[in-house]
Amino acid sequence: MRLDALRLAYDWALKGEDTALHRDVSAKIAGRLGPRYAADQPWSDAVERRALLRKDKLDSELNVYRSFYPQTNLIKESIRLGYNDLGDFHYAQGHLSDAFKSYIRTRDYCTTSKHVVQMCLNVILVSIELGQFMHVSNYVIKAEQTPDDMDPITAAKLRAAAGLAYMETNKYKLAARKFIETGSELRSNYSEVIAPQDVAVYGALCALASFDRSELKSKVIDNYNFRNFLELVPEVRELVNDFYASRYGSCLGYLEKLKSNLLLDMHLHGHIETLYKDIRHKAIIRYTFPFISVDLNLMAVAFQTSVSLLEKELAALITDNKIQARIDSHNKILYASHADQRNATFQRALQTGNEFERDVKSMLLRANLLKHDFSQKAAERKV
Repeated sequence: MRLDALRLAYDWALKGEDTALHRDVSAKIAGRLGPRYAADQPWSDAVERRALLRKDKLDSELNVYRSFYPQTNLIKESIRLGYNDLGDFHYAQGHLSDAFKSYIRTRDYCTTSKHVVQMCLNVILVSIELGQFMHVSNYVIKAEQTPDDMDPITAAKLRAAAGLAYMETNKYKLAARKFIETGSELRSNYSEVIAPQDVAVYGALCALASFDRSELKSKVIDNYNFRNFLELVPEVRELVNDFYASRYGSCLGYLEKLKSNLLLDMHLHGHIETLYKDIRHKAIIRYTFPFISVDLNLMAVAFQTSVSLLEKELAALITDNKIQARIDSHNKILYASHADQRNATFQRALQTGNEFERDVKSMLLRANLLKHDFSQKAAERKV
């Protein structure tokens, strides 16, 4: 798929102003797509000349507004717009660090909550592309703390961005909650960062890897808002339902079919192995939990694997204390090591009786002391 992707990237770069991206894509194509996809030097020169004139104009306008003293609200608004335009210019040119600095500088000239939210969204956008997800989390919080009510589209954007930030830092449960809380108003309004289908995939996988059974039911399957996202990706919807219904073979089959495409995802590719491993381990734990003994041959069929590989997985989970069981390797049977519930009940009853006896003796002692007026009065303090 590399050449198809490079062809799309080449055509997309010519629609923008990022000449460095155009040269980089052309170099990676290296003539494999014919002369039409060679580096277009005249186009690059023309774009860079226009960019230089545009930058000089923006800098001069900004310097004029900054020279005014004192700065009234009208002048502050002009400076804010100047920095914002400069940030947009650098972003279009692919100079992300310069764009970040320009957007940050608008912070001192924001006069309304709407300005603050716009500044935060701009910083979040650039920070995601820079891979600086700590900034993403900080500015999501800052935007959500603005005093005025936020429109649903902006709220959905912030939750999706927060979900990305948590996922990139391996906080999958928090990421799942943010993706699930993302409003359906998102639609294609944040296509430069995330698509609704991505919200469905990211949210579902993070939830399967981190939620318990009740959370999966209440927050994912029965969640009307998130169900709208899942309908966009039927395979993901089915694998979630299969996992909850304990149809683990079908669930893992869907995951395997999706894996090759998910490994190409710009945000998810580095988390696929971890998420898949966690989901599989949770499935194995849930499969074994209700039983006193499990036939490994039947279990291997359910999980579409060999008995030897399954035995190794179970041994690792037992070692990590995630499954309380022992393996009969000769007969290929897993025996659960359930606690002695009868003995535990007797122990709790005995402890309760001892505590009751102690409390009754304490009350009788206090009653007798009061009856015989045997009490110690505090000595009067000498002045």
